[in-house]
Formats: sequence, structure tokens, C-alpha cells
Amino acid sequence: MPFINSKVNVSLSEEEKTTLKTRLGQAVSLIPGKSESWLMVGFEDNCSLYFKGKNNTKMAFVEVKIFGHASARDYDRLTAEICKIYKDVLSIAQDKIYVKYEEVDHWGWNGGNF
Repeated sequence: MPFINSKVNVSLSEEEKTTLKTRLGQAVSLIPGKSESWLMVGFEDNCSLYFKGKNNTKMAFVEVKIFGHASARDYDRLTAEICKIYKDVLSIAQDKIYVKYEEVDHWGWNGGNF
């Protein structure tokens, strides 16, 4: 049950959203037991973001929430891939991307909890 939400300070076209969704769907499988078949993705574009006190460049904040736990190695690999995706698709420099992870022990779906 992964959820990946991103805030970017640029406008996203439908084509860019589709490309990001597809590539994030492939990337989430770097965490064992996770796949696109349970992935939910959200996009917030045109956000007012500041990095080091400035908002004069493209930047992104990406949140990844998973049910359960993963290793530091898995997160390292996923961070590298997420940064590559946002660089390739939106031309956001990798040093202007933050990725936050949250592990969740209780996750509800379909009227119940896992």
C-alpha cells in the first residue's frame, strides 16, 4: 500500500503526470513486496516552495508512505531513482529534491485495516 505524493513548483501537463505515474510505479518495486498494483500517486503542482530561502529554481518535495517497513538500502535505491525520474521528466536538479519516507503500521482500505 504505497502512496507517493509530490509537491513541485512548476506546472504539470497531463503527459508529465502520466509519465511520472508510470515511472514511479516501476520504481516502487525497488522496495521488496511493493508494486504498482497497490500504488496510489498524487501530484500538487504550482506549489510555493523555497529552498535555502529562495524560490528561483525548479524544486520538488516527494513523500513516500508505505505500509510496513523497508531497509535503509531499499530507501537509498528508491531515492536515487525518484531523483532521476524528476530530473528526467521535469528537469529538476537532484540537489533540489527532498524525499521523505514514512512507515505506517496501520493502513485502512476497503472498510477495514491491514
